[in-house]
Amino acid sequence: MTESDWLTEGFEKNRTRLRAVAYRMLGSFAEADDAVQEAWLRASRSDTGAADNVGAWLTTIVARVCLNVLRSRRTRREEPMGVHVPDPVISRLDGTNPEEEALLADSVGLALLVVLETLTPAERLAFVLHDMFDLPFDEIAPMVGRSPATARQLASRARRRVRGADLHTPDPDVARQREVVDAFYAAARGGDLDALVAVLDPDVVLRSDGGTARPDASVVVHGAAGVARQVLRFHQPSAVARPALVNGAVGVVLTMGGQPFAVIGFTVSRGKIVGIDAVADSERLLRLDLAVLDD
Repeated sequence: MTESDWLTEGFEKNRTRLRAVAYRMLGSFAEADDAVQEAWLRASRSDTGAADNVGAWLTTIVARVCLNVLRSRRTRREEPMGVHVPDPVISRLDGTNPEEEALLADSVGLALLVVLETLTPAERLAFVLHDMFDLPFDEIAPMVGRSPATARQLASRARRRVRGADLHTPDPDVARQREVVDAFYAAARGGDLDALVAVLDPDVVLRSDGGTARPDASVVVHGAAGVARQVLRFHQPSAVARPALVNGAVGVVLTMGGQPFAVIGFTVSRGKIVGIDAVADSERLLRLDLAVLDD
C-alpha cells in the first residue's frame, strides 16, 4: 500500500468522526464540511511518516482548522448579532443512521451547542476534544499554544459554564415526548393560551433564529406565559408540521407550499416543555438535508 493509499483509507475510515468533531466545534454543517475538506488538503500535503495514529493525527488537524474558524468569527464578527441557533441534526422518528448517531453522541442537543458558542475558542476546543472525544491534555495543549495544565483549566472553565447553564435532559420515552408536543400544537391550532401554558414548564425558554432574512423571527422569550403568547402570535395555520427527531429529541419540520419554513426542536423534561429551539432562517433551511424524512 502506498503512502497516498494509506492516507486515503485512514481519512475515509475517520471521516464521520472528523465531521462530528467539526460539528461540535462549529455548530454549522457547511463550516464543518469545509473544515473536514481543509483538513484533508492539509493532510495530503504533509509528511505522514511521523503519524503513528492516523485518526488522532487527522483529529488534530481538523481541530486546528476549526479553532482558526472560531477565532476568525470573533475577529471579523462574521456571526450574526443577536439570536443564533446552531444547525439542527434532523432524523426520522424511527431512528438515526450511523453518521447522525456520531453527530449526536454525548447528547449533543441544540441547547448544549448554544452554550458552547458562549465559550472562548480555546475553551470550546479543550472541552470538546477532552470531554467529548477523550483526547488527553498533552495533545490538546499544543493546539491552543498553552501548557497541559492550562489546557486542563480551559476545559474546567468550559465545564463549569455548561453545568451552570442547567441544561435539561429530555425524557427518555420519545413517544411520551411526542404526546406533549402534539398537545402543544393542538393548543396552538385552537388558540388556547391556557392549554399552551399547561404543557410548558414555568421556566421554559424559547429561542428562535430568523437570520438576516427574517429578523422579526429572531427572539428569546422566557417563561410559560410569554412563550405561549409568542407562539400564538407567530403560529401559521397553513403550515404543515412533519414530525422528526431534532438532535435526538422530538421536533417538527414546518413547511409552507412544500418549502421548509422552520425546524423546531423541543426539550421535554418531566412531561413539560422546558426548551424550544427554532431555526427559521430561510437561507440555512435550504441547505439542510430534509430528504432524510422522505419515505
